[in-house]
Amino acid sequence: MKTVGAAKLIIVTTLCVGLAACGGGGRGGNDDDAAFTPDMRPDARQTTIWEVFGNRTNPNTTVAVNKYLWNASLEVLNFLPIQSVDPFTGVIVTGYGTPPGGGRSYRATVKISDPAMDARSLKLSLQGPGGAAVAPGTVRAVEDAILTRARQLRVRDGRL
Repeated sequence: MKTVGAAKLIIVTTLCVGLAACGGGGRGGNDDDAAFTPDMRPDARQTTIWEVFGNRTNPNTTVAVNKYLWNASLEVLNFLPIQSVDPFTGVIVTGYGTPPGGGRSYRATVKISDPAMDARSLKLSLQGPGGAAVAPGTVRAVEDAILTRARQLRVRDGRL
């Protein structure tokens, strides 16, 4: 019975000593801070195991929005006043406006969620005054107009 307790004590002590030895990073009594500041330049910085699993793209510099869908959305909904746009997240929010030849006002929120030119990349939400629901056929017609215009822009650029 005593040998089991002694074996556990030896294992725990060995693990504690091993962990203490891994601590390293101390300054060893040297007060020169410049000698111990990490070099964060991208070419000098070492990679870690965690960077393998992380997202390497910087969301502040990467635009993951299809430019044809983006421009087509702005062109098709040009009768609506723009409240906010964020090309990094792909969101366009408009105020209320009446379409040409229409009698009812709408507001729109567009989300372009993927750089691929695909109907699944486009999410459109229309609201009537006071948050009233808009007929699904109207939403589908506006989505189709945006997708058609995006295809036209792509063909005009010659990127088929």
